[in-house]
Amino acid sequence: MSDLITIKGSRDGLRLRLDANAAWPELLSRLDHHLGERRGFFHGASLVIDLGEREVSPAQLDEMLALIRQHGVQATAIDSSERATRAAARAVGLAARPLPRYPEPMPTVEAEALMVMRTLRSGQVLRHTGHITLIGDVNPGAEVIAGGSVVVWGRLRGLVHAGALGDQSAIICALELTPTQLRIADLIARAPDRDKVSRPEFARVVAGEIVVDGWESFKR
Repeated sequence: MSDLITIKGSRDGLRLRLDANAAWPELLSRLDHHLGERRGFFHGASLVIDLGEREVSPAQLDEMLALIRQHGVQATAIDSSERATRAAARAVGLAARPLPRYPEPMPTVEAEALMVMRTLRSGQVLRHTGHITLIGDVNPGAEVIAGGSVVVWGRLRGLVHAGALGDQSAIICALELTPTQLRIADLIARAPDRDKVSRPEFARVVAGEIVVDGWESFKR
């Protein structure tokens, strides 16, 4: 996202890492800007916040938590190598965890794709910074939100948002594409009124609009 702020996928879900040396007001300003620019992806998300070796007070944590809540984001835990920071996290009601001595590097979006084998039911949200492949159905009321493309090996009848970090080249594919709403980057299209189509289809952006075609017309 920037040289000061990184938000990527991890085994914990979404993980926010803040630069350990930058001024706190500048970090909060950058964070506000990035969350606002990508609201379609982050709204409703949960984050683990990695503060590294930075010492942060309870008042500073309260300030950051209030900021991310304004964007519809919740923090679930604070990771830090500083005891004072972990104590501050507990003081504001968050789980606090020490960082490993040799932390794993955060994966890049290009290297990280997610495959899930289950059906998403109403009220469930599947969110990932990279590509998502779902083997199963997306029922009405469920949501899939991806920074990259979305492939559903099943019936897609809920809401799907591909390229949610701004990538208009992302595509959406499904064996049965009858969503309540399609989104690619900042573009939105509702499912057209039509008879049920029993063939694989995909959606992409063409000339500034989301269009749906049969899979046989797909060309790389």
